[in-house]
Amino acid sequence: MPANMDTAHQNPSLRFVVAIPARHGSLRLPGKPLLPLAGEPMIVHVVRRARDAGAREVVVATDDARIANTLMDLEVDVEMTRLDHASGSDRLAEVIELRGWSDDTIIVNLQGDEPMAPASGIRRVAYALAANKAPMATLATPIISAEELFDPNCVKVVRDMHGNALYFSRAPMPWPRDAFAADRSQLPDGIPFLRHIGIYAYRAKFLRTLTRLPRTLLEKTESLEQLRALEHGHSIHVALAPDPFPAGVDTIQDLIRVDRAMTTAKGGKSRVR
Repeated sequence: MPANMDTAHQNPSLRFVVAIPARHGSLRLPGKPLLPLAGEPMIVHVVRRARDAGAREVVVATDDARIANTLMDLEVDVEMTRLDHASGSDRLAEVIELRGWSDDTIIVNLQGDEPMAPASGIRRVAYALAANKAPMATLATPIISAEELFDPNCVKVVRDMHGNALYFSRAPMPWPRDAFAADRSQLPDGIPFLRHIGIYAYRAKFLRTLTRLPRTLLEKTESLEQLRALEHGHSIHVALAPDPFPAGVDTIQDLIRVDRAMTTAKGGKSRVR
């Protein structure tokens, strides 16, 4: 079976690390990693998801002692990083040096605002990197409604025949010209509409390279960091998530949605308003 297929063999013995960038100074939701979900800070849920995936190491990279102190009882490794990082990728590049990871270490970048990330998805992105020649891997899942396709907060991705990204955009794509000329209220059948899931895997050497590359025009235009890799000629393999991968927490509405889902799963009643 070709290694570049989404059904590629998932080697349970693959060793990878999960690094979780978690900054306190979110513009939309200040102190986001510490906001409560089902009675516990968001970052605690993210750490548990990473551990469930079977990573050989789970490291939280933060710039705030309050986040580090919250994790003390979990006995998780925490690296205190600089305050001036422009992105989570930049923060993890510093962690590579702090941890002394070798060039071929597979690093899964799990965002600190993904408290419902399924363990199967975390594993899949690591396996996708290991099974393909691309220096970077990520995940996607089918878009199921026209509302989602036209939402600029939903990042879309188009893949080539080998599963590598052609482009990421906040705009609807691909654009079925004839179908949408007649009706844009529903998705036409047979079109591979995909929502990008913001989880990445890279080897340590490439992550260092990526963060040293200058920002690019399309990256700044779309406000999508992954476009930097494509514009500089590096491929990104896009695997399909094996299980539903709920969207993370960017807004107060997201916080309410996730809290309700988690609290209901525990048999309680949400207190987030």
